[in-house]
Amino acid sequence: MSVQTDAPTTLDVRALGVTAVNRALRALPDGAQATLVEVRGAHNLAVGLTNKINITINGNTGYYVAGLCDGPDVTINGSVGWGVGENLMSGVVRVRGNASESTAATAHGGLVIVEGDASSRAAISLKGGNLAVAGNVGHMSAFMAQAGTVLVGGDAGDSLGDSLYEAVVYVGGKIRSLGADARVEELTEADIAKIREMCAAAGFDHINPENVTKVASAKQLYNFDALKNQRY
Repeated sequence: MSVQTDAPTTLDVRALGVTAVNRALRALPDGAQATLVEVRGAHNLAVGLTNKINITINGNTGYYVAGLCDGPDVTINGSVGWGVGENLMSGVVRVRGNASESTAATAHGGLVIVEGDASSRAAISLKGGNLAVAGNVGHMSAFMAQAGTVLVGGDAGDSLGDSLYEAVVYVGGKIRSLGADARVEELTEADIAKIREMCAAAGFDHINPENVTKVASAKQLYNFDALKNQRY
């Protein structure tokens, strides 16, 4: 991302409204910086952006923050509602708090980072993106995850990885139960390298890459052609 020399743009969500804020963000040039204030739990902030800008959101948000984006880096200084980073194509979304359900749902690319816990169905139907959660994830996380990587620093709830395809899940803590067609596999050197890479990108220093549990598809219900993964 290019360096921006102009002063950051400050947008008051309460005063302007969500639609006007999103229009203002879309109008910013690549390399620009924007700060959103008076957020007050607003939904659908910073959605559908394709410009390579840096956004800081000060406060808790509602659902679908930073969804449908292809380029921006978004930091939320608070907790978020459902679907943060939903259908992300590229860029980084960092939550400096907890996340509700369906974090990084269907993300095709980029990285979603949750510095707290994520609720149920985190990384549902993941399609190539990456999710790093410092704390715990809820039940049915990585359900039908087709491609990409999930890193969990804490514990995972019931039915982890139910109906997994090509995605891989790494868990630093305990797993309450595995979902259908998920299994534990031995770590490889490539796995350890990937975990280190994700820890570095997320800024996590509490995970030992050599002491995590790897969960992948058992492929008993498998109906996925890895050579045609982009079609999914």
